[in-house]
Amino acid sequence: MSVHLYELPLIFVLIGLVLYVVLAGADFGAGFWQLFAGRGPMAQRVRDHAHESIAPVWEANHVWLIFVITVTWTAYPSAFGSIASTLSIPLFIAAIGIILRGAAYALRAGAASASEERPIDMVFAISSILTPFALGTMVGAIAARRVPVGNAAGHLLSSWTGATSILVGVLAVATSAYLAAVFLAADSARVGDRELEDAFRARALGAGVLAGAVALAGVAVLHGDAHPLYHRLLHSDALAALVVSILAGIVTLELVRTRRFEAARYTAALAVATVIAGWALAQSPVLLAGLTVRQAAAPHDTLVVVVAAVLGGALILFPSLALLFRLVLRGRLDHGHTPASPAPAPAPAIGGLLSASAPGLLGRAAGACLIAGFGFLTIAEAGWAHALGVIALLGFIACGLLADVPAQLARLGED
Repeated sequence: MSVHLYELPLIFVLIGLVLYVVLAGADFGAGFWQLFAGRGPMAQRVRDHAHESIAPVWEANHVWLIFVITVTWTAYPSAFGSIASTLSIPLFIAAIGIILRGAAYALRAGAASASEERPIDMVFAISSILTPFALGTMVGAIAARRVPVGNAAGHLLSSWTGATSILVGVLAVATSAYLAAVFLAADSARVGDRELEDAFRARALGAGVLAGAVALAGVAVLHGDAHPLYHRLLHSDALAALVVSILAGIVTLELVRTRRFEAARYTAALAVATVIAGWALAQSPVLLAGLTVRQAAAPHDTLVVVVAAVLGGALILFPSLALLFRLVLRGRLDHGHTPASPAPAPAPAIGGLLSASAPGLLGRAAGACLIAGFGFLTIAEAGWAHALGVIALLGFIACGLLADVPAQLARLGED
């Protein structure tokens, strides 16, 4: 199956959406568990751990929401205008939630007592639930085709309060709680706190079962409220994605049950990612009611610039985020924790020679891929040429990352 140039930005948007749902979703879920931590000393430990664990990454995770909005706005302006105007109320609610959540998180560091922390935690928790719910209702409105083309052409209230919208909003909150519990259990195991590990393990199992039940019950909701989507989910390639999601969810529960939390992080992310992939496959090629992806796409030159900008930005962004998450997962950014760095082992002579020569070779390969990618995308018009251009630009990213990331990590080890 060939990929057309007008589809590429949408693929980037879906990748950004997956990363936002998984990474920022886990952050939102941390707020959920602050609200439902219970009472007593253990509840306070749960709240504190949820607060501290997201400190290094909670701001970085919102990069993906900005990315999704910017690329959609630029590459599919008519669709973006229709979505932003018809769904202005849930979009406004989500924005307020993000602002209040950020303010509450910052204010908590200055709280002098538990009585001051409680209202701050309450604001943080409520906004952490309200934001994914509002964003979920927007996705549900698009999936149910309740967003017509035009400036505020859809009903400002009923467009996002239908059964499918409420379902996706609830599923977004349940998924966030599930991801957060898995991630927080893994963090608790890493720092050796067995009591916290047990607390979040139980929450991960309960939230996983609940999220799965909501997702399965949602099939009946889609049958009655969004039948075209329901039919495509069960009679297209989307079905394979949903099967993978179900299997990944079951595997995640078993990994959590057996305390293999690190592996559970990735299978939980896979379960969420394949749900989004299934939705995209089921809705393709329709973007909004009466508007296909091709019809919504910006002119050719704009799409080329968008693709080039995204791939060029990825060369800067992904190494930075990879370094950040590597530090987080190794505990280097834990509060008050500064583990000693082990001395690097000497590299074999042949391996050292390859390591020394690889950056130059990879750099030249990246440059060649960049030139080829631009050539195939801008000069040629055939679909196969565009596909080669995409492959070449992806090769540019891969070679650039392989050339740059090891050097950054080596400098980090020396520091």
